[in-house]
Amino acid sequence: MEWSFERVPRTMSTQHPDNARPPSWCSGEVIQGEDEVREAFYAYSALGCREVMWDSEGKDVDTRVVRKLLAAHGDFFREHVLGEDLFLTYRLPNPRIEEAERKVVAETLLNIAVGFDVASTFYGREVAPIFEVILPFTTSHEEVVALHRYYEALTRHAELGGEVAKWLGEFKPERVNVIPLIEDLPSLLSADHIVKLYAEAMGLRGVRVFIARSDPALNYGLPSAVALAKLALYKLSRLRDEGVEAYPIIGVGCLPFRGHLSPNNLANFLDEYGGVVTVTVQSALKYDYEEEVSRRAVAELNHRLPAREAMEVEDEEALLRALDKLREAYQGVVEDLAPLINSLSMYVPPRRARRLHIGLFGYSRGVRGVRLPRAIPFTCALYSLGLPPEFLGLRALRELEEDEWRALTSAYLNLDLDLSEAGRFVSWRNLEEVEEEAEGVARRAGMLEDRLREALFKVEEDLKAAEEMLGVKLGPRSPSERRHENTVNSLLLSYLEGDEQYVRHFLVEAAYIRRSLG
Repeated sequence: MEWSFERVPRTMSTQHPDNARPPSWCSGEVIQGEDEVREAFYAYSALGCREVMWDSEGKDVDTRVVRKLLAAHGDFFREHVLGEDLFLTYRLPNPRIEEAERKVVAETLLNIAVGFDVASTFYGREVAPIFEVILPFTTSHEEVVALHRYYEALTRHAELGGEVAKWLGEFKPERVNVIPLIEDLPSLLSADHIVKLYAEAMGLRGVRVFIARSDPALNYGLPSAVALAKLALYKLSRLRDEGVEAYPIIGVGCLPFRGHLSPNNLANFLDEYGGVVTVTVQSALKYDYEEEVSRRAVAELNHRLPAREAMEVEDEEALLRALDKLREAYQGVVEDLAPLINSLSMYVPPRRARRLHIGLFGYSRGVRGVRLPRAIPFTCALYSLGLPPEFLGLRALRELEEDEWRALTSAYLNLDLDLSEAGRFVSWRNLEEVEEEAEGVARRAGMLEDRLREALFKVEEDLKAAEEMLGVKLGPRSPSERRHENTVNSLLLSYLEGDEQYVRHFLVEAAYIRRSLG
């Protein structure tokens, strides 16, 4: 299907497990199996999301979702046609990265044709309920073109002839669109080239493209992640002059580190990410707010996106120099903190049934053996320590030249506002406790005490830079924020005492207060 601007869905419900509270309709604390089918219908019918991502990257997924949705909710889907009014989009594992999952790609693609047969029988006419797939970790247009052509090859089995071809019938739709999910720095800087070359190779006029926001923050730090997204959006907007319309999706969570798409920050978010056509509605936004609050947020996004044109980035060279300095400072302190982050992340409760996954940080930073959890438990671990990750690496702000500072603050409109929001969850009390008990903390985390003290020095400099350079107030200001500080302080004391049950308890309690795990 060739997209038009009017038809592109503005809100995409995803299965990212950043919710502190399990939904009331879930049969347990972990959403899986039949609960995910129920969740898809809930996103469409109760919240008003126009699209659902059905995610087979790093987790098992029900491949009979189309049949189950239509069978259980026939009246709703007769009125809202799946594939025409509402959309279901698979996210595949990338076979280049997830080698153990390579055959899942073929299985998932073949299931698109099964969904077509089911939906066409249900509607009494040809309907393709699924006609797009998302390819994570896309780094070149060749990957997207190859996947596009592979699906077309799968649909041509009938050319072989014989009884089996007669039994199976035609495979439709005859082609699928591939949405490149672009996550690493070099690929974000060349997002326009990836989309343009894919469009030219397949004769497309409109292409959806997915800009990651969480993994770049995990890999490069908050300011770099935002600025890279803005650069990608600006470059994609210019493709219109070359006859290609890009329809960007951005993957965002509720906390500032992961995108700051929360009901309380909609206006700032829409102002920040001009040019975005579709946003992800992740689990915290769906389940950590009252349903009516979540529904109103989705309705506003459906109505207002895109809120403005992509913002022009005037001095890309100065911006990239600034990002180099900030990225280096961020990665340095994260490498030092990695053992403590990994130790605390083990207490983050699973909200989805997922398989082991190593984030991009491990691949892109193949030095000193650093491995980190995924972005959600990473963010949760640091918030639970009283150290929101938004601040890591900000000591490099002091090193920026005037043109670099101007380029950064022009590209990241809400830098001070995002840091101010995160700053409410900084706990000086916890950081002082970690310093006083450095020997015990280091022993619990399985790291050298000297390394921990070096990391704490960098952290203190990062926080001071935010205060001095941006005037950000750090520490709790409201009763609920003071309660959050008390909770993470109790968590730290339980961690030092080795009381794992209470560490888990206080970690979840703190997440309830800030309305997101991570």
